[in-house]
Amino acid sequence: MPSGWVWPERSRRRAVAGAMAAASASSDMFDEIVMAEERFHGEGYQEGYAEGSHLGVVEGRRYGSLHGAKMGSEIGCYLGFALTWQCLLQKCTDEKNSKKRRALDSLIGMIQKFPYEDPTYDKLQEDLEKIRGKFKQVCSMLNIQSDFRIGTERSSLTF
Repeated sequence: MPSGWVWPERSRRRAVAGAMAAASASSDMFDEIVMAEERFHGEGYQEGYAEGSHLGVVEGRRYGSLHGAKMGSEIGCYLGFALTWQCLLQKCTDEKNSKKRRALDSLIGMIQKFPYEDPTYDKLQEDLEKIRGKFKQVCSMLNIQSDFRIGTERSSLTF
């Protein structure tokens, strides 16, 4: 093949390739403009998701701390109550007081077995309800009102 024929063919290919690149660049620019909304939406979603995840962890930690403190305060109150009454009834040996002491021992045992350090324990609320029930039973046996309130509106204890 003569060399004269090859060069024009190569030039034509280069010209076509250059035109395609220019057209591609202009269509890429147009596509960038058209797709900007979708791209910004996606970027905004990712940023919002990351920020929401962080704030969710912070809020969850605060919520857990608050309710964990309330639960700990409630159980601590029950334990203090039970230990105080156990000491008061220690010298009473009649059958009636023996039943009260056994109920107090049961309440203390339930409180001591309560899983304070395992928030993932699946029966946490169930065990807390059992402790509350036992506390009410003990209060009934001791003829004491079991409606303790901790609040700012009154100076009494509540749970």
